[in-house]
Amino acid sequence: MNADQTDLHLADIAGAIADRARARMLCSLLDGHARTATELAALADIGSSTASGHFRRLCDQGLVAMSSQGKHRYFRLANADVAAALEALLTVAGVARTPFRPSTPSPLRHARTCYDHCAGEVAVKLHDALLAQAWIVPEQDGYGLTDRGREALVALGVDVEQARGRRRCFAYPCLDWSERRPHLGGSLAAALLDLMSSRGWVVKDLDSRVLRVTAKGSRQCRKHFGFDIAAQAGL
Repeated sequence: MNADQTDLHLADIAGAIADRARARMLCSLLDGHARTATELAALADIGSSTASGHFRRLCDQGLVAMSSQGKHRYFRLANADVAAALEALLTVAGVARTPFRPSTPSPLRHARTCYDHCAGEVAVKLHDALLAQAWIVPEQDGYGLTDRGREALVALGVDVEQARGRRRCFAYPCLDWSERRPHLGGSLAAALLDLMSSRGWVVKDLDSRVLRVTAKGSRQCRKHFGFDIAAQAGL
């Protein structure tokens, strides 16, 4: 890209940010949580049809990425470079960003089932721990299991080969609707929930999707995965 093209590209990106509605949308995504098209339109105080044009421009300029899950479209910042640039602009402007405040009831937000795998704060921490320890790595169609991860999970008691043999995706990022960050989905995630349930790390509610983390589960998550999670009182 020559100097003239660089200047034009910079101007295009600056122009995409230099709109009050789009700037508000981008700043709301700085906390790392994805938001739906409806939520972003409401935050920007614009209609859904007007918002569609803004989303298209932000995506075209590589500022946000969009993913679909169920009937919703979720938007997040495209990468860390975009976040760093926005943080710098906020510093110059002397503006503090607004933290994300989930509205999901606390028990459901803490831990719950998502089909046959774990969701909520516990699941997001588990997902992040598996990535941080390089047990799973991003691939084109989801996540791959490293040799290190396979050895660790087999030693833990997860039937990895059975999970691989099921007629479904093995492992992929599943966007968590309360945390607005990915938890682990797929047959590997289902096998992990089976393990956590059978070992008494989590207890399923009889009449809801809530999973209650036991004291044993809290200790085992710290021991095996390296993250802290609060146990429910009395468990």
